[in-house]
Amino acid sequence: ERTAALEQRDSDFGERIGQQAATIDVLKVMSASPGDPQPVFDLIAERARLFCRADTAAVGLLNGDMLHLRAYSGAIDGTAEFPRPVSRDSMFGRAILSRAAVQISDAWTDPDHRMGQRPTTRSPLRSVAAVPLLRAGEPAGAIFLGQVRPGGFTSAQMELLQTFSEQAVIAIGSAETYHALQERTAALAQRNNDFGERIEQQAATIDVLKVMSSNPDDTQPIFDLIVRRAAELCGAAASRLMEFDGTLVYPRSSHGITPVQNAPFLAMFPMHPNRDSAPSRAILEQRIIHIRDADADPELSGSIRATGRKSLLAVPLFRDDAVIGAIMIAAVPPGGFTESQVALLQTFAEQAVIAIGSVATFRALRERTAELTRSVAELNALEEVLRAVNSSLDLATVLQTIISRAVRLSQADEGTIYEFNDLDNVFVPKSAVGMTAERVAALRDRRIRLGETPLGRAARDRTPVNVDDVQLDPATPDPGGLLAGIHSVLAVPLLKGEDVLGGLVIRRRTEGGFPLSTVTLMQTFAGQCVLAIENARLFQEAGRARSVAETALTDLRRTQDRLVQTEKLASLGQLTAGIAHEIKNPLNFVNNFAELSSGLVDELLDAVSPEKMELAADLRAEIDDISITLKGNLEKIAHHGNRADRIVKNMLLHSRTGVSEHRPVDVNAAVEDALNLAYHGARAENQSFNITMLKELDLKAGSVEAYPQEFTRVMLNLISNGFYAAHQRKIASPDFDPILTVSTKDLGDHVRINVRDNGAGIPENARDRIFEPFFTTKPAGEGTGLGLSLSHDIVVKQHGGQLTVDSQIDEFTEFSIALPRRMAAGGKA
Repeated sequence: ERTAALEQRDSDFGERIGQQAATIDVLKVMSASPGDPQPVFDLIAERARLFCRADTAAVGLLNGDMLHLRAYSGAIDGTAEFPRPVSRDSMFGRAILSRAAVQISDAWTDPDHRMGQRPTTRSPLRSVAAVPLLRAGEPAGAIFLGQVRPGGFTSAQMELLQTFSEQAVIAIGSAETYHALQERTAALAQRNNDFGERIEQQAATIDVLKVMSSNPDDTQPIFDLIVRRAAELCGAAASRLMEFDGTLVYPRSSHGITPVQNAPFLAMFPMHPNRDSAPSRAILEQRIIHIRDADADPELSGSIRATGRKSLLAVPLFRDDAVIGAIMIAAVPPGGFTESQVALLQTFAEQAVIAIGSVATFRALRERTAELTRSVAELNALEEVLRAVNSSLDLATVLQTIISRAVRLSQADEGTIYEFNDLDNVFVPKSAVGMTAERVAALRDRRIRLGETPLGRAARDRTPVNVDDVQLDPATPDPGGLLAGIHSVLAVPLLKGEDVLGGLVIRRRTEGGFPLSTVTLMQTFAGQCVLAIENARLFQEAGRARSVAETALTDLRRTQDRLVQTEKLASLGQLTAGIAHEIKNPLNFVNNFAELSSGLVDELLDAVSPEKMELAADLRAEIDDISITLKGNLEKIAHHGNRADRIVKNMLLHSRTGVSEHRPVDVNAAVEDALNLAYHGARAENQSFNITMLKELDLKAGSVEAYPQEFTRVMLNLISNGFYAAHQRKIASPDFDPILTVSTKDLGDHVRINVRDNGAGIPENARDRIFEPFFTTKPAGEGTGLGLSLSHDIVVKQHGGQLTVDSQIDEFTEFSIALPRRMAAGGKA
C-alpha cells in the first residue's frame, strides 16, 4: 500500500510537472506571437487533450451570436458543426450560457445533449466537459474536452482546463492590446511626423517673419527665403516666385535653378501672362495649377519641359481679391505633389502676400510718417507763430519768430523779412536769420526796389519767385557779392489786398530751388507776417482806444448808477415833500379835531346827564344813540388818520439812502439780533403771540461788507412778515403750530440768508408784484406795501445782491437773500 501510494504520488507529481511545462509552453508561444493568438489556441487544444487524457479538445470563440471553431486536436473530427449558434445542446453552449465549467460523465444518457437526442447519429465521445473563456465576467468563447469512455474527468483535469481557459483569455486580450498598441504606435508615429512637419513649417514661418522684420522695406530677401524654404519643405528640386502688376509678369526670385538654366527663362520677361508656364497660367486663370506630368501637357513651353522636371505646382498670390503674382515648385519625378504639400505651398503664398503688403504698408507708413512729421513740425511752427502774433505787441519779436521757423522748416541756410517803405519805394530788412549783422546792414544799404532781385520781382508780380541758382540768374545783379555762396532763392511778397507791405526771402547754398510744398508753406508764413504787421498797428490803436473806452464806460456806469439812484431819491423826495405839504397839515387837523370832537361829545353827554337835566325818555334815548354813533365815527376817523400818518412816515423812510458807512457785518450775529428784536417787538404788540423759531446758521458764513442799519431793517421786515403770516394761520386754525426758520449758508464769494415761514403762502398772481411799492397782501389797515419794496432796493440796488421769494399755498413762504462778500467801490457790490 505504501509503495502504491508513493507510486501514485510520483504519478501526480509528474502530472503537475507536465502541466506546469504545458503552461510554460503556452506562455512562450504567447510571447513569441503577441499579435496572433492562433498559435496559442492550437497549443492549448493540443496540451489540453494530452494532459487531460482526452480523445479530442477544441477552442471556440464567439463572434456575435455565433460560435466559431478556432483550434482542434484529436482523431475524431467535429469541425463540420461550426460555426453554430449557442445553445444547451452542446457543452460549448452550456459553459457559455452558465458562465461556469460544466461536464457530463456520459453524454449518451443526457436527454438535453445532442448525443442523447440523436442516438442514431451518436458521436463516439461520451465523457464531455467545457470551461468558458470569461473577459470581465462576459463569455468570449469556451474550451471543450471529449473522451470515448464514459466516467468524466478528474478535478485536477478540470482545474488544468480552467488554467488553459485563462491563458486563452490572456492570449485574446494580449492580441487585442498588441493590435491597439500597434495602431496607437502608428498613430503616434503619424502624429510625430505631422508634428515634425508643423514644427518645420512654423520654423519656416518664423524665419520668414524674422527676415520680414529685419527688412521691412525690401521684399527681395523675403522672396529668396520663401522660395528656398518652399522647395526644402515640399521636397521640390526647384521653386520660383513671380509678381504681377496687373498687366505684366516679373520674375522675382528662384531656387534650385542655375544661372545658365535661368537665363533663357528670364529673357522672356516681363511678359503678359499666358499658358506657357505653370506660374503664368496660375496668374492668368487665378487658380492653383497642378501638373503631374509635364510631358503630358502640350501647352507648356519646350524650355520648361527640357528641364526634366515633370511635377509642377503653382499657387496664385491674392491680395484684396486681385492676383499679384504666383509661387511655383517643381520636382523631377512625375506624379505631382501631396495635398499637404499643396497646403504648405499655399501657406508660403500667403506669406509672400503678407510680405508684399507689409513692405507696401511700411513704405506708405514711412512716407505718411515723414509727411505727418513735416505737418506736425509745420503746425507747431505755425502755432508758435500764431501765439507770438496773438500774444506779443513787439513786431520785431514776432517777425524774428516767423523767419526763424520758416528757415528751419524749409531747410534753408538763411532768411530775411523786409518791410516795404512806400515813401522811398524800397525794401528795408526788419528781421534776419543765419546772417551776420554786417550782411544785414549791407542789404539795408542795398535799397532794393520794385522789380529788382527776386524780392522786387515777387512784389511787382504779386507772386512767389523761386530761383534754382541765383548765380546764373541775369536778372539778379549782386553788387558787393552779398549773395556769394548762395544758389537757391525763394521770395514771397507780403500783400494786403493789392498793397505791398514787404517780402519774405529764404536762401540755400545748394542748387535746385525749393519744392512746391515749401513755396506753399512760405506763403502761409508770409500771411502771418502780414497779420503780425497789421496786428501791431491795430494793437497800438486798439490799446489806446480800449483804454479810452474802458475809462469812459466805467465813468458812464458810475454816472448811470448815480443818476438812477439820484433820480429815484429825487422822485421819492418830491413825493414825500408833496405828501408832507398836502397831507400832513390836514391830517394833523383831522386827528386833532377828531380827538377834540370826541371830548366835546363826552362833555355833551355829561351836560345832559340825568343828574343835570331832565329830558323826556325818548329824547334822551335819541341823544344817547346819536352820541354813541358820533363817537364811533370819530374813533374811525382817528384810526384811519393814524394809518395815513404811518404811510407818510414809511414813504419818508423809503426815500432815505444809506447814510452810514458800509463795514464788515457778522452775518450770523446780525441775523440772530434781528430775530430776537423782531420776536420781542411782536410780543410787545400782542402778548398772545407765540411761534417756534428754528436757526440753521452756517459757521462758515462769516461776514459781508454791508450797511448795518439797512441790513438789519431788511431782516426785521422779512422776519416780521413771516411772524405775521404764521400767526394769522394760527388764528384761523388754533391747533396749528407756527414755525419760522432762519438759515445762513456759505457760498464762497457770496452768503445766502433764507427766512421761511409755514403760513398760508402767497398766491401765484401776487408773487410777481410782491416787491412793488404800495402792494400788499395784508388786509386793509394792516400793511403799507412799502416794507418789501424797501428791502428789495436795499439788497439789490444798495448792496448788489439778490432777493427772491418762493411760496406754496398752505405750505410755506421763503425769502432768500444772496449778498456778495465785498462791495464794489462806490458802495455797490
